[in-house]
Amino acid sequence: MIFWRVKSLDTILATAEKKSLNRTLGVWQLTLLGVGAIIGTGIFVLTAEAAQKAGPGMMFAFIIAGFVCAVAALCYSELSSMVPVSGSAYTYSYAVLGEFVAWIVGWALILEYSVAAGAVAVGWSGYFVGLLSNSLGIEIPFALANGPFAGGIINLPAVVICMLVVGLLVIGTKESATFNAALVVIKIIALTIFIALALPVSNMENFQPFLPLGSTGVVAAAASIFFAYVGFDAVSTAAEETKNPQRNVPLALIGSLGICTIFYLFISAGVIGSVGAQPVMDTAGKAFSPGSLALAEQCQTLASAGQHPVVCSREALAHVLRQIGWEKIGNLLGLAAFLALPSVILMMLFGQTRIFFVMARDGLLPEVLSRIHSRFKTPHVVTLVTGVGVTLAAAFLPVGKLADISNSGTLFAFMVVAITVMILRVRDKKRPRPFRTPAIWFVGPLAVIGCITLFLFLPTDAKLVFPIWAGIGLVFYFLYGYRKSHVALGICASAGGENIINPLRSLVDSDDKSSIPK
Repeated sequence: MIFWRVKSLDTILATAEKKSLNRTLGVWQLTLLGVGAIIGTGIFVLTAEAAQKAGPGMMFAFIIAGFVCAVAALCYSELSSMVPVSGSAYTYSYAVLGEFVAWIVGWALILEYSVAAGAVAVGWSGYFVGLLSNSLGIEIPFALANGPFAGGIINLPAVVICMLVVGLLVIGTKESATFNAALVVIKIIALTIFIALALPVSNMENFQPFLPLGSTGVVAAAASIFFAYVGFDAVSTAAEETKNPQRNVPLALIGSLGICTIFYLFISAGVIGSVGAQPVMDTAGKAFSPGSLALAEQCQTLASAGQHPVVCSREALAHVLRQIGWEKIGNLLGLAAFLALPSVILMMLFGQTRIFFVMARDGLLPEVLSRIHSRFKTPHVVTLVTGVGVTLAAAFLPVGKLADISNSGTLFAFMVVAITVMILRVRDKKRPRPFRTPAIWFVGPLAVIGCITLFLFLPTDAKLVFPIWAGIGLVFYFLYGYRKSHVALGICASAGGENIINPLRSLVDSDDKSSIPK
């Protein structure tokens, strides 16, 4: 039965050893990878989304989302130290819960990375449009810079950046850890400057009312801005390329999450205190839905009257600096986002190839998806297929909806990780654990409850996307993976079995191994 097709931890480790990637990342490189993946559209853009749902209470929302990520990260740390290989939650669930659950998790991770890339592209578009307008006086027509949900036709800048990143991945890239570190430094400097300028001009009156939409609004905001944290699982995805992963992966996971949480709290306080963050209400006193056409129309009405609330901005942090008199620095912050966010799109799309890498290594995906371009030596088929989906999503959907859809798949994967850790504590007590999740019978259930709670507070359409996506994935699984699974066929890759993944490995082997693209 598919539920009992389990690939043991010993087999997974042996397979990874046979077909492994070079271990070149140290703890600081890995932490910077995590910070680089986490700090992106979530804080640069979704601050406005959180403010529309929770007002000043978004500070609590950041704490709630950060807490759920923290307990999930502790569970990730134990598993990644025990199984330091590529594949993240997919690999862990394969070893404990079986192939069927592993497939759903892997399929959910594909949703996470793909839709997240689209969300980052839309976020980048907002800063790009604002930068052109405020620095060069170039106005992109509203209809060509916004999708239908925002009152436009197509988000053309988002389409262009997606096409450029996909093209880069097809041609090949040799980004190094040094380059990624430089981008992370740019983002940290930009956010530090924002905090230094916004906090001193804070007015405590802007914090009232603190919960204009009540506690449910705070949890709903937390469900959305959970997206601002989830890049940390890219650290565990890179475990197979990390030196001393038993020590470095847990340190990088917790370290990157801690650094980002501190930044987020200071930034949200700066936004609220300096210009206010109250939601835009209709005549009945009800808040407009974030990302809705009604909100977009109301924001245009307010703008024509000279009012520019932060919840209406597509470049929230740059908008705040301009509002408090630092227009040029606001433009520079927009420039920092313009330069740094494409690297996050690149990391998300490349991260998906890691999931395909391991699923193909297990025989669950067809060889055509790992087909290599004869000239560029890259997995062009899967890159192009992914690129089409990401580009379409970025062209027509607002950043908030994309983030919520991505969260639906991510929350499921995180919940499975927490369950997996607890099962292993009972089933495999004697296995060495270089890192042990503290108080697992408290932390593990908290992670599960937290993920379920945030999922329930996602918008209805986002909650429906995940089961539909999972259903599509199961069709693919039963048509191909169920019959071709290496576990089902008794193929042991560690013993020299079917090697359909070598073409994809040739891409990694031919590139600079010092980092995953960010």
